[in-house]
Amino acid sequence: MDCRAPLRIDTHAPPHWDDACDWLVVGFGAAGACAAIEAAEQGLQVLALDRFAGGGASALSGGVIYAGGGTPYQRQAGYNDSHEAMFDYLREEVGDAVDQRTLADFCAASPGQLQWLERQGVAFEASVPPHKTSYPSDRFYLYYSGNEALPRYAALAAPAPRGHRCKGPGLSGAHLFQALKDSALAKGVRLQSQCAVRRLVVDDQQRVVGVEAWRLAPDSRAARRHARLERWAQALHMYVPALARHLRKRQQRIEASSAERRLISARKGVLLSAGGFILNRLWVAEHAPRYLAGLPLGAGGCDGSGIALGQSVGAAVARMDKVSAWRFINPPLAWARGLIVNGQGQRYANEEQYGATLGQAMVEQQQGRALLVLNRTLVRQALKQIGPGQVWQFQRLPVLLNLLFNARRSNDLATLARRCGLPEQALKHSVERYNQSARGECADPFGKSAAMLASLEQGPWYVLDLSFASRLFPCPVITLGGLRVCERSSQVLDAQGTPIAGLYSAGRNAVGVASNLYVSGLSLADCIYSARRAARHVAGQTAAQPAPSGESPCNV
Repeated sequence: MDCRAPLRIDTHAPPHWDDACDWLVVGFGAAGACAAIEAAEQGLQVLALDRFAGGGASALSGGVIYAGGGTPYQRQAGYNDSHEAMFDYLREEVGDAVDQRTLADFCAASPGQLQWLERQGVAFEASVPPHKTSYPSDRFYLYYSGNEALPRYAALAAPAPRGHRCKGPGLSGAHLFQALKDSALAKGVRLQSQCAVRRLVVDDQQRVVGVEAWRLAPDSRAARRHARLERWAQALHMYVPALARHLRKRQQRIEASSAERRLISARKGVLLSAGGFILNRLWVAEHAPRYLAGLPLGAGGCDGSGIALGQSVGAAVARMDKVSAWRFINPPLAWARGLIVNGQGQRYANEEQYGATLGQAMVEQQQGRALLVLNRTLVRQALKQIGPGQVWQFQRLPVLLNLLFNARRSNDLATLARRCGLPEQALKHSVERYNQSARGECADPFGKSAAMLASLEQGPWYVLDLSFASRLFPCPVITLGGLRVCERSSQVLDAQGTPIAGLYSAGRNAVGVASNLYVSGLSLADCIYSARRAARHVAGQTAAQPAPSGESPCNV
């Protein structure tokens, strides 16, 4: 990351610009592509820059869009949903990350947002998997992607599946981004890849009027080496992150030695949509040190460079301590029927809840400890549930590795507790209390569904250490905070809450709907929502309404 103080120009003696556009998009993932499409449809000349080939973390994702309020696919699958139910559920997950009026608008706009994606060539389907899963197989494309169906949440809002996975084999993020990219280019958006923005350009009125970018010459030897290193780094990142970091340092050296400087004018402003900062280990250590032991999940651009660009002109940041840890234990469904205890042998969570909710409890309340207790019956069920065609390889492999190399077994719970370094009586009490709930003798204290409770009276018993720092069961983490923005326009705000002229931000560069607790599909949905909002404002389609006396014109 190489972001310096902004380049200041004299309005009366402007520099020689190497290129010009109405609106300039920095970072061409889902947010950048959607902003570019919306702006082009509004008649603006749009130029998008990406340090790599485009796509970012969006193209690597599962391609799930959180949408509800009565989408065609929900209705086809037989589910009645409303904006109100979607709002009531999301209010529990989103908290105060955004104003409730913003959340209500997000929910009301949800069906239309899905239709807009379809016009760009993105396909969806109404097929629903028979059981709760963290990510469905290629046979299914609509699912409960969060905690909607859990009893505690269902009591607050009528549940409905809102995870709309984009149609396409494999992880669907690549299909989502390809459709968006094709649509943007067809609408006249210009894309310059392997072009890193290092400075914003401001005029004497402190308005952002362009960028200083450094681009590798297309099809040059340096560009080919840079692209090859990025492919290797991305392929190795999940398995050998240290080697991936080394390859990215080599990319930086190529950029420093071979890129050519270009000054680009942006007549109506600049959008920062370059991703989060999970790969910036110094920032994670500063803002969210408890999450350093997790497996950083992101693309090469998720180093905070877009956030740093905003800060260079006085932008404020918020919720930088918010990180999502994904401790998914379903599939296999049998694992979610076991019980999880902490380092004191005490149960602390509903095991069927969404993996990001479980991960947050593990890291922030239990010092990162999570030990899963199963018996032979559940282990056998788990092995049957991860057969060919039922789950993805990335879901199957960790289960097999942990059952083979990370499972302690005993015919006696006291012996098992000693082997795991747990208090014997505490573990026995946790299992006994769990069995009482499974037999229907008492309500489960954590609100677990009756169908997900399994009696563990019969051994032998197994304990799998699925703690945060586990090497055999890595816990992916992503950042959720970023630049503070106006919730009516996506304009970047300074420390006083005043919009910075000519500067916008969207997606994981900015604080938004997904900046509290992660729900699968909510981040991509927020990328689309916040990016289109920014583009409409730039095009003059949604001029800010006058605020009541004493009230900020932006919800922040």
